[in-house]
Amino acid sequence: MTKSEQLFQEAVQVIPGGVNSPVRAFQSIGGTPRFIKHAQGACLYDEDDNCYIDFVGSWGPMILGHSRKEVLERVIEACQRGLSFGAATAAEVDMAKLVCSMVPSMEMVRMVNSGTEAVMSAVRAARGFTGREKIIKFTGCYHGHSDGLLVQAGSGAMTAGVPDSLGVPQGCTKDTLSAEYNHLDHVESHFQRCGEEIAAVIVEPVAANMGVVPPAPGFLEGLRKLCDTYGALLIFDEVITGFRLAAGGAQEYYGVMPDLTTLGKIIGGGMPVGAYGGRREIMEMVAPLGGVYQAGTLSGNPVAMAAGLAQLTLLKEHPNFYQELNQKADWFYGKMRELVEKEGLFCQVNQAGSLGCLYFTKQKVVDYQSAKTSDTQAFAEYCNYMLGQGIYLAPSQFEAMFLSLAHTEEMLERVFQSMLTFFLQKV
Repeated sequence: MTKSEQLFQEAVQVIPGGVNSPVRAFQSIGGTPRFIKHAQGACLYDEDDNCYIDFVGSWGPMILGHSRKEVLERVIEACQRGLSFGAATAAEVDMAKLVCSMVPSMEMVRMVNSGTEAVMSAVRAARGFTGREKIIKFTGCYHGHSDGLLVQAGSGAMTAGVPDSLGVPQGCTKDTLSAEYNHLDHVESHFQRCGEEIAAVIVEPVAANMGVVPPAPGFLEGLRKLCDTYGALLIFDEVITGFRLAAGGAQEYYGVMPDLTTLGKIIGGGMPVGAYGGRREIMEMVAPLGGVYQAGTLSGNPVAMAAGLAQLTLLKEHPNFYQELNQKADWFYGKMRELVEKEGLFCQVNQAGSLGCLYFTKQKVVDYQSAKTSDTQAFAEYCNYMLGQGIYLAPSQFEAMFLSLAHTEEMLERVFQSMLTFFLQKV
């Protein structure tokens, strides 16, 4: 029995499902979750000292790779000064200034502790600012596990086939309207029916919790126009795309400005942190300035701020990092597409910058319905094969692959050769 198997047997006795987040479970592909001991660069090492080329990257934030020296040094320095104060620090001010300088639409920002908390707070701010209650979200887009947004969600909820959740009162979701991602007509119909009641549209600018589904041409621009027409706010959930597609996130990458933006753990170099921010007049509605209450003892935690300052400063000062990363991604995902086309595989390769997804379906994936045509059993077989080759993929058809600056061309070539071997065995 491996150490991971032994740990999992112990874990299921004291932790629901043996994991502290459903996306870590291996239920959809079978087998035992790998228990990770340490990580370096583009590699994970499990408790049995097996090495894996990592394409999860802590679900996105490890854009520089694991255990980056400059980040670790700042974290160690911060720890030596104290782990948490529950009081204001200079690092919070530095972080806020840095984030606002990088994200085009952000004039003010509030630090929180997770992406879920950031989204929950941004939605509350939007409702407080507009005096309206209804929210439009998109089927298959995941915005954390707050009650009002666990409606036709993506990520772990989609993987498990449970788009909603027990324990959520009907009253919490009565003002949540769902539309199909990349279908502007669905959004417009909601506005035509009850436009004066809609506070905001919240969207992942790249739908990265049902795999990777880029926005169709004109989709984000159309959302911006509809919100302007009906006096609603546009919220970009950039928990995944923020500081990944570009230094200014998806809004810089696609040139569409939201009113509010939510950010996740990438601003903490992988530490537990999140943020939301946007136009000054909206953010000045947040307590203690305004009547929209939101608080958190650990918000702006000094250790997380130190990690985030180190990571974001590197990204801001080295714009060539994005050129290097996206060129690497174009080469890698391009080779995947060539393989699919050459061998006539029933697969699709979707990409947005360094985000990518291999879908096991012959149908082009442009929204939730087309993503759901994927053969999850075929993906499970593929994922387990790759795991056996020392390649760590998210154990779900409906999650993204995350490339980092630490992935070398030699590593990616090895991964491609493993893919090639797998598929040639099937042809």
